[in-house]
This record gives sequence, C-alpha cells and structure tokens, in this order.
Amino acid sequence: MPQSVFEAIQLGIWDFEPDEYEATTYEATKALPGTQEKLEVMARRVRSGLPLWHPSDRCTYEDFPNE
Repeated sequence: MPQSVFEAIQLGIWDFEPDEYEATTYEATKALPGTQEKLEVMARRVRSGLPLWHPSDRCTYEDFPNE
C-alpha cells in the first residue's frame, strides 16, 4: 500500500487518499504560494505522506503583515 500520493501515482493508483493528520502533527509554513521555498515544503510533505496543505499555511502576502 502506498504511503504517499507520490507513491500512489507511481503505482498507477489515481484515487488514493492519504491518511488524515492532525494539523498539530506537522508544521505550517510562512512561505508564499508559488515560491521555491513553498514548493520545497510541499515536496517534503508529499515524500513524507503528509497532506500538501496545512490549515495555517500562508495563503497571501497579507497573512503575515509584520514581516
């Protein structure tokens, strides 16, 4: 059984749903969408079998106005 979406796709399993994880079990990122940093975070999540998105991930520039 695949451990991640990436593994499922490699095996030709297109309807794979990863296990659900509590948001407290993995970290959110402040990286802006579309940046290399965000893509690297998402790639690490896929390789680890985690969801691509964390509920507290940064979605817009205004999400963290003091930075």
